[in-house]
Parts: sequence; structure tokens; C-alpha cells
Amino acid sequence: MAQLRLTDFFGRTKAAAAKLPAKHGGRGLKAALLAPPRSDGSAPPPPASPRTPTRSAAPEVPRLAGKKRSRREMEAESPGGERGGKAARKRLLLPRDAGPEPASPPSLGPREHPIDPGPEQDSATTPCLEQEELATLQSRLQRMRMKPPTQLPPIPAGASAELRGRLQSLRGLELRLRAKAAGSGTGPPAVTGTEAPAAENGSSKLSAYQRFHTLAQDTPPGLTLPYKYKVLAEMFRSVDTIAGMLFNRSETITFAKVKQGVQDMMRKQFEERHVGQIKAVYPSSYRFRQEKNIPTYSSGVKKSEYQLTLEPVLGEDEQLCGRPHLSASRLLERRKEFHRSLVDIVKQHHAAFLASLSPPMEVPEDKLTRWHPRFKVDEVPDISPAELPQPPQQNRISTAQEVLSTARGTMSTKMEKALANLALRSAEAGAEEPALSKAASPASTSSALRGVSQELLERIRAKEARRLQALMTRAVGQEERVAALGRLPAVARILRGIFVAEKKQALPMELACARVADSHPTQVAAGEMEKHLRLLAELLPDWVTIHTIRNDTYIKLDKHVELGLVTEKLEKAAKEAEAL
Repeated sequence: MAQLRLTDFFGRTKAAAAKLPAKHGGRGLKAALLAPPRSDGSAPPPPASPRTPTRSAAPEVPRLAGKKRSRREMEAESPGGERGGKAARKRLLLPRDAGPEPASPPSLGPREHPIDPGPEQDSATTPCLEQEELATLQSRLQRMRMKPPTQLPPIPAGASAELRGRLQSLRGLELRLRAKAAGSGTGPPAVTGTEAPAAENGSSKLSAYQRFHTLAQDTPPGLTLPYKYKVLAEMFRSVDTIAGMLFNRSETITFAKVKQGVQDMMRKQFEERHVGQIKAVYPSSYRFRQEKNIPTYSSGVKKSEYQLTLEPVLGEDEQLCGRPHLSASRLLERRKEFHRSLVDIVKQHHAAFLASLSPPMEVPEDKLTRWHPRFKVDEVPDISPAELPQPPQQNRISTAQEVLSTARGTMSTKMEKALANLALRSAEAGAEEPALSKAASPASTSSALRGVSQELLERIRAKEARRLQALMTRAVGQEERVAALGRLPAVARILRGIFVAEKKQALPMELACARVADSHPTQVAAGEMEKHLRLLAELLPDWVTIHTIRNDTYIKLDKHVELGLVTEKLEKAAKEAEAL
């Protein structure tokens, strides 16, 4: 066998590489070079790798080996040459890990290769589908919004009064939830006839922060004002501040100027009704008049129109440089006077509440330090606004009788009869107005107290009334002492445990106060704890003594005294102080 020449070997390998399919790429050439030649002189087929990604089928283009082609020829031969002259990228088809490989499609001719949908076709079909889905969703949402709310089931006729009350409260709660949910949507909330009982309840109209305003105070309990009264007091302070600035500058104080300033300061609406309430609470604070020809700087009010003006009422001695002056001290006095007037109004409602109890109670106003525990402060009625001066109007007609008397003889007989009937009905309605309701009558005896002696019930109620009266007339210092006496039993137990653990006869006052304050169940400052220890030494001098040696103070405790007797004496002292 003749020996092959090197030039023959390279010629055969190049020819074999040119005949390899395009899907093998560079690996076909490498396998052809490494494989031994066949007996017939042809190159062996390269082995297929299971992990090698295959490329999409492309038509075979006959080309000559060893000839360099230009870019234009490559773009013309590529499948994407027909679309814009740009070559399409070949897609890598990764083999699946599981499952048989899909069968290769039948071979197509050079002009029958499959054409993938281009980006233009995808982008054209996708918006159409999205628009259809969006239209479907919008139609469904519109049907849901237009669907009327489900009506609540009626209350059964045979239900008891308690069950009917609970069902009514549940219906009101569900209606409020529906109104809140409908408020966030586009349509108005549905109004049904079942909302009437919920609207009749006066307390449900107010927010929780207004109804329970007194319960959220961090100050000690006392004669606190309702939330709406506090807002009115803040409005009076704002009005006084603005009126004082304008008055000291010799400007005319009009309601329009005051209204804008108060709304800017408080971020709340300020109307003439609030001015009438201020006049009703503190009549001697301002003089109110209707004046015209006052310079205005707004297009809404003309100079010739009447305007409500305010003038602070000052004494003869309140002058500066020969003219009246509203000083800061006078503003503070007026503010305190307004607050006292509000407290007096609440005291009147409180006295009416005490008179309606069983048995009735009567507490002097000068000794009252806090309200009755069952007195609902935040449900006190609003202050009725006082009448303000109105601009003069001639020929003002307000009733049907005035219309009839003015236009008699100028209208038809039928119209005169109608006005006469209307005036008669108005007079009858005014005569039949009911009088003001008196105080509530004492509650009747409940079914749980049947069989109990009436005399015993009266004694218990009288004792409770005396306790509540003592609570309402207790001073602030006495209240602090009662609270301290209630903590003394726990303080005594902790103090004895500290002395037993330290095994000493006396301890420094600072150390004892710090240890007791750390062990007390409630948070008490060290300075306040010293007051408790001194009160303990005052009540039980035989058990606890305090000694001052030079500049140091020591506390001494007798550990041989039984702790039960000490606790009993302290509890008895606390009950006596609370009964006072």
C-alpha cells in the first residue's frame, strides 16, 4: 500500500468538512481531523453529544472551500435576507433532560424552510389580546359596581326586647361598614330605611375621641370639660388674640378678619354660631354691632354692606398712652373667666343629674372637686348660641300672617284663603308645643331585688350616696394620701423582705427607697417612695422609725413584729381615709 502524502490528507479533510451539516459547527471539523480515514477515502461522521446544544435547521448553501465570502453574500444567503437584509440569529435548542428527543421534521427543499413569526407579527397580536382582556375586565367591574346592595333580613316579630336591641345594633354596624366601603368607590352609599334607628342614637353621631375624651386625659381626675367645650375655649383664645392685635392697632375688628385668622390658627371651621356661643358663655367680653362703610379688601364684600363688628370690653384703667389697650395679662384673665363660665355650665347639668338619682344627691358647687362617676361629661348638650345683631331690613316678612296683612286686597280670594289657613295651622302648632321634660324619675326596682327589704335597699343606697359625695368633694391632697395608703400594705411587705435579706437593723434611706421602688409592682419614683416610708413611720411608729444622724437619714424596722397585724392595720387606715 502506497504511503499517503500530507497534502492528500489535508485535501480530503477540507472536502469532508465542507460536506458536514451546519448543525455540527466547528466540532464536525475537529472530529474529522481526529478520526482515521476510511478504506474508501471518505471521512467518518462525527459522534453526536447529548449535552451539545443543537442549532435550528438552516438550508445548506453550496460553497467552495477555502474561498472568503463578503458580508453581502452572507446576508443574501441567510434566511433573514429576505426581511430587511439583516441576518437572523440562530436559536439554540437545548436538549431536555428527560423524555425522548422529538423527531426531526422531514427535510425540506432549499426554498421550503419553515418561517418563524417575526417580531412584527408578535407585537401585532399581543396588544389585541391585551385590549380584549382589558375590555372584559372593565365590563365585569362595571356590572359589580352597578349591582345593588343586598337588603338586610327583617327582624322577626316575636323576638324579645333584648334580642331586638342586639339585632338593631348589629344592623347599624353593618350599615356603617357598607357606607364606609361604598365611600371608597365611585357611587354613593345606598340608604335604606333601617338606618333610621342608628341615626336616632345621639352618641353614635360623635366620634370616639370626642365621646371618651375625658378618659384619655393624663391629668388627675377633676372638673374636666367636654371636648366640644374645650374646642370652644380654644376658639375664644384665638379670637381674643386676633382681636387684641387689631384693637391695639386701632383697626376695626370685623367678623371676616377674625374668621380667617381663627381658621388659620386652629384648622377648624369658625362660623357666626360659635360667636353666638361665646357671647352666651361670656356676655361681657365683646360689644357686637352691625356697621357699614368699613374699608374691605375683598371683592366678595362691598363697602356699603353691613358687617358684624367686635369691640373688646375694657375697664377705664386699662389704657396705654391715653387710649385703651388690651394687654397680655388682661387676655389671660379673660381666658380664665371664660373657662370658669364653662365649668359653671357643666355644674348645672351635673346638679340636674344628681337630682335625678335615687336617692337624690345635693353637693355644694364650691366644694365639688370632681364629677359623679356615672355622669357622662362628653354627652353634655351644646351651648345655645346667643342672638347677634342683624343688619336692619325694612318690610321684612317672615310669617304667613304678615304676608296676608300686607297683601290683603291685592290677590285673589283663593290665595287669601290659603294664606289664612296656613296662618291658622302655624298658630295651632305653636300653641301645642310640649314643655321641657323634667328630670328623669328614679329607676324602679329591678327583678333581681324582689323580696329584699325596701328599708335595707334605702340604707345601702344612702351609704353609696355618702361615699360618692365624699369622693366628689375630696381635695387633691387628700386624694394623694388615700392613694398612698392603698399602696402601703405592699410597701410594708417589700420593706420587711429587704431587711431580712440584708440582715441589718437599719438601712440608709436612699438605699431603702431604691430597693423598694425596684420591687414595687407599679412604677414609683424614689422621691415618692420616701414619702410612702415616712407615712408608714407616721402610722406605725412602733414598727418603723426614722433617724437622722448628722447629714444622713436611716430607717429602722422591728423584724419581730408579725407582718399580718401590720397589714391589717394599714388596710383599716386606708378604708377609713377613703370613707372620709
